Amino acid sequence: MNTLSRRGFLAASATAIAAAHLPRVAFAQSAAPLALSAATRTLDIDGRAATVYGLAGPGGQGLTLDPGQRFHVQLTNNLDVSTIIHWHGQIPPNMQDGVPDMPMPLLAPGETRSYDYETQPGTHWMHSHVPIQEMQLLAAPLIVRSVEDLKADRQEVVLFLHDFSFKAPAEVLEEIAGGADHDAGNAVPGMPGMNHGGMGNRPMGGMMGMGQNAMPMGSMPGMGGMAMDLNDYKWDAYLANDRTLSDPEVVQVERGGRIRLRVINASAATVFWIDTGAALSRLVAVDGHGVQPLSGTRFGLAMGQRLDLEIDLPNEGGAWPMLALREGARERTGLILATPDAEIRRIDAVAETEAPAFDTDLAQESRLIALNALRDRPVDRRHMLMLAGSMQPYGWTINGAAWGRHQPVVARSGERVVLSFHNMSMMAHPMHLHGHSFQVVGLNGRPVSGALRDTVHVPPMSMVDVALDAGEAARWMLHCHHMPHLASGMMTEFAVTAST
Repeated sequence: MNTLSRRGFLAASATAIAAAHLPRVAFAQSAAPLALSAATRTLDIDGRAATVYGLAGPGGQGLTLDPGQRFHVQLTNNLDVSTIIHWHGQIPPNMQDGVPDMPMPLLAPGETRSYDYETQPGTHWMHSHVPIQEMQLLAAPLIVRSVEDLKADRQEVVLFLHDFSFKAPAEVLEEIAGGADHDAGNAVPGMPGMNHGGMGNRPMGGMMGMGQNAMPMGSMPGMGGMAMDLNDYKWDAYLANDRTLSDPEVVQVERGGRIRLRVINASAATVFWIDTGAALSRLVAVDGHGVQPLSGTRFGLAMGQRLDLEIDLPNEGGAWPMLALREGARERTGLILATPDAEIRRIDAVAETEAPAFDTDLAQESRLIALNALRDRPVDRRHMLMLAGSMQPYGWTINGAAWGRHQPVVARSGERVVLSFHNMSMMAHPMHLHGHSFQVVGLNGRPVSGALRDTVHVPPMSMVDVALDAGEAARWMLHCHHMPHLASGMMTEFAVTAST
């Protein structure tokens, strides 16, 4: 590793002060809406210019709201294509949820739409619900602070993760489906229906995909010699706050300071391990919901998930890399926490060893205990959701059907519902439900009082049970947050009807 120049450190530090110290919106109860713009922007990725999308608020990319502040926003589409934004982790009225034609149409270029709803505190994010646009980085942090956040003597830092290709997303999806030379195995050409949140109509293929980036599963009960596929695609870059490790963000911190690191996995198809290295951390929240603190230096998160880590820095000068390691591979990204006098050493974007697969035995999930669990009550309705598909032919389904041929998962408003995600495929699936939070209550048939979430990672040949109270009577999306899986149809709807 080489040492960064002082000039480079000062420039990086100045950027970090602006970007990593979350912009505080001062007028929490102001009647004036905040302006949010979907627009193009240009990034420097390893010395190469890249035109991508973004969501620009008053303080830069994304929004940070104070306790009790409503989501009072005017969203303007300054792109040359139609779009719609989903407020991931929030529970707005269904009309404002941000899914094409369910019920609102896409925003046309130049159109402005107003949003106004009560916010859910925590680390959340917002993104286009058109898969190819999310792959073009049309996403940003959405942080809602709690009263405790404002009282705490700590510095807040956001780590926003992406995978990125210089190729057009449609070309990437065609390569994944068509079996080009990438991290996955061969598949049938073509991937229809990429404009509305998913939506190709595709039958279920064979169950086992034996891709180039496969991992033997013989150590898991009943797996025999089967292998699971970890990655669909080898991306050109892995980004942390829009930067790679060739020019990482350097966040200036105090000696002995306490950090709250808000990690958001906004990638299209990459699971990451967050490695805090020499800085011991405590996992204190997932998906915006508090958990009993869990100490460690490495925690994983799948696409769509968030982690909040508290880190107590030593009372001495130094630099502490916060790295995101791609599961089953050597690529990594991240940012650096550093005191003003610290020597910043360059970190290679390729590690010496591969990171392991994430949570294949649900060990991390089993250790998470909600601070505010759902109240005990009888279960009114249960649904089994079979997750299936294959790398060859490339297609992914819920209950044997792709979007367009799906049968809605039904409930009545106010019912206690248990959804059992049973993954019968050889890839993991991060399953996300709109309009609701749920609690993890079962892992491979074992009852747990797990974390509250909105996105749960379901490993191959595993089952995860979640409990929820059905909310507003409406059609709510329920889908895999792996964008190529979603684009090939891995979505259904949670159809809630009014109680009688």
